[in-house]
Amino acid sequence: MKIIDEKSYMAAMNRLEELECIVTDDTPATDPNYMELDALIDAIDVYEEKAYPIAKPTLAATIKLRMYEMGLTQTALSKKLGVSTSALRRYITGQTEPALPVARRISSSLNISPAIVLGV
Repeated sequence: MKIIDEKSYMAAMNRLEELECIVTDDTPATDPNYMELDALIDAIDVYEEKAYPIAKPTLAATIKLRMYEMGLTQTALSKKLGVSTSALRRYITGQTEPALPVARRISSSLNISPAIVLGV
């Protein structure tokens, strides 16, 4: 089964709902409904990966999220990182990227993956 457009995607989603009401944990893997459900889930996953890709998080968005989660203001975070508030503002707006020593402090202080901090 292959989903080629939004119309077939919606039809697949409707059929998925129907099958989820029929197939239970006790349904054997050899049951036709179980096999259809399994194939349908795979087809939906393939279509969604292409039609609705999830972008990699940006450093700016990740810093803002961590600030919110940790209850930090820009002033508090700039002190924690040892940078000026204007430098932090430039990182948050995406105007500049931090130098490697600052990137390391951002990664460790905010528990952000080095891959996100370095943009890889």
